Amino acid sequence: MNVLKNFEALFVVTVALACGATYALDQSNVAAQDPNMQVVVVSAKRLTAEQKLQSLLEERATTLAADAKKANAI
Repeated sequence: MNVLKNFEALFVVTVALACGATYALDQSNVAAQDPNMQVVVVSAKRLTAEQKLQSLLEERATTLAADAKKANAI
């Protein structure tokens, strides 16, 4: 029974080390990216409240139409 406890402790330590190593390796890839990487900046005006409402209504209408089409296909 003592052997099982030791194996359990060894497993927990191994998993902890593996998770730590995975995190460390993922973080090192971020630092290794090309510093000359091109960046795209998109600038646009914010929508007014009326434009947001209109966009939301159009999205809902599109979703309802797609759901109705899917229901008819079934």
